[in-house]
Amino acid sequence: MAIENKIKTIKQLIPIVRKLKKQNKKIITTNGVFDILHVGHVRYLEAAKKLGDALIVGVNSDNSVKLNKGPKRPINDEKSRVFILAGLESVDYAFLFDEKDPRKWLEKIKPHIHVKAGDYKPNQIIEKDVVEKNNGKIVIAKIEKGYSTTAIISKILDLHKSK
Repeated sequence: MAIENKIKTIKQLIPIVRKLKKQNKKIITTNGVFDILHVGHVRYLEAAKKLGDALIVGVNSDNSVKLNKGPKRPINDEKSRVFILAGLESVDYAFLFDEKDPRKWLEKIKPHIHVKAGDYKPNQIIEKDVVEKNNGKIVIAKIEKGYSTTAIISKILDLHKSK
């Protein structure tokens, strides 16, 4: 499938998800900023995909990144981030969402499994109630140690400080 065909709006995804569920496909969701894509992100998404048939990734819009991470983020704009994610083999669909958190669209998709990265503790997962209310479950995936966008940004800044 062409990359552009994997990028949808939440409105476009609803009938796709319905159709997949009628075919008894297991829907997996996850979400994040995915600002500077790194090995940790790719391995995380591959692990999420192995849990089901269709992996749908919600990507924070530039506005919601600024709310969550501060005014200097994101580094890469939302269109670039969603395009790069849609280009990954493990990702079936990607979409942008503008809310501070994913609960609103999770209520619409009702995934079988919603995956969070291993740097979250169960009591920090605000999506838990919405997912479980709709008979889904939360899975915390192991994260690849030593990889983070914040660490990459720090390394770039250190390497390019004026001398």
